[in-house]
Amino acid sequence: MPAGPVPALAGAAGTVRPPAGEAGLALRSRVGGETRRAPGVRGGGGPRIPRKPGAAGPRGPRRLYEQARRAWDRPLTAYYLILGSSLLITVLGLVMVYSASMIQALEYSLPASYFFQKQFVAAVIGTALLLIASRMPAKLHRALSYPLLVITVFLMVLVQVPGIGHAVNGNQNWIYLGGPFQLQPSEFGKLALILWGADLLARKQDRRLLTQWKHLLVPLVPVAFLLLGLIMLGGDMGTAIILTAILFGLLWLAGAPTRLFAGVLCVAGFVGLMLIRTNENRMSRLECIGAIDLGPEGECWQAVHGIYALASGGWFGSGLGASVEKWGQLPEPHTDFIFAVAGEELGLAGTLSVLALFAALGYAGIRVAGRTEDPFVRYAAGGVTTWITAQAVVNIGAVLGLLPIAGVPLPLFSYGGSALLPTMFAVGLLIAFAREEPAAKAALAVRRPGVRWKTMRRRVKKRPSGER
Repeated sequence: MPAGPVPALAGAAGTVRPPAGEAGLALRSRVGGETRRAPGVRGGGGPRIPRKPGAAGPRGPRRLYEQARRAWDRPLTAYYLILGSSLLITVLGLVMVYSASMIQALEYSLPASYFFQKQFVAAVIGTALLLIASRMPAKLHRALSYPLLVITVFLMVLVQVPGIGHAVNGNQNWIYLGGPFQLQPSEFGKLALILWGADLLARKQDRRLLTQWKHLLVPLVPVAFLLLGLIMLGGDMGTAIILTAILFGLLWLAGAPTRLFAGVLCVAGFVGLMLIRTNENRMSRLECIGAIDLGPEGECWQAVHGIYALASGGWFGSGLGASVEKWGQLPEPHTDFIFAVAGEELGLAGTLSVLALFAALGYAGIRVAGRTEDPFVRYAAGGVTTWITAQAVVNIGAVLGLLPIAGVPLPLFSYGGSALLPTMFAVGLLIAFAREEPAAKAALAVRRPGVRWKTMRRRVKKRPSGER
């Protein structure tokens, strides 16, 4: 090396500055360790001060917590949670429908995959509806709300016409479409009430009418009672409970006063109690909450065998297809009590996974409803979240013996095309709303191949010919 003093890098008089090509180089400490810039130094130049070993940022659990929190607050978190959790629940539900329905199909002298094939066709159609709903703008959803409500009410009236409507398990809520296909219009009534109610409340909020109790209740509550009356004519108490939960969810999101909300809740509770007390079947279901004995006449057979299935599953279950309760012991193993079969074959780990997926879907729906400025999106997203979470709680609570058996399927999981199709369309609504968040829309635009290529081409500068 040439002898002589080392040129200084400071800006004092009489010092020699480094060449322009070396202005971006930083001095590193000979002691080793990580380097950092001196405070107040901008750009790539300037000396770097060695950082102490303990000052490298949070480590261990604190670092993992910070990383998880940053990932949880990303703009596309709700979008991926809704899409991923709903698809996982649907796929796992197809697997469990095939496993839980094989014996039932053989008892009816049908192929073992009979129910699975019908559910698979419904899942394919539902996926198409999900994709269509996820690409539709909110204005088109609002435009479809009134036609959907009118068509649903018309079909629910047809159910009560002799020769058109058919009864299944004592509930006359079905219309046969020919062959093995049938339709339950009351399942589409949930979606119709959400879309129509969200559009109604959004228009009234724009006109500042929701501060008056008469505009808050009329015509939302009368139309909801019309749907409830048509459902109860067929004797379907479970669907009526879910529709009532949707109504309360919309009123809660609209900011109903506590007195008004409590009054409507008391009226609905009194009517529900009277409907239960006047029906022996419903009274027996209410008495079987927490039952561990079959009863003198076996009235708690389904509830007790559901507990048997869960108890015999253990930590990791007996394996797919190895359920014992589905061999004629557990009624409705592929519809209302499919969660019990899942607990027996997949164990506690499988049931907790299903619960975690529903919890993620519910959280994402609440996040979409809470972060939007569009009143229609808030009411619709809140209504769909209330629908899916309330129905999951009622179904799982009945299987666990914590709630009476209401006869409602587990959303996206149980067998039933009439329940699967509107639910997947509703999930598509949530995906569309999650995509329309300003931050999520910007993040999705950056992820497009053309936009990313142009953005990267602007950011990457061309290097000089002699630089490597």
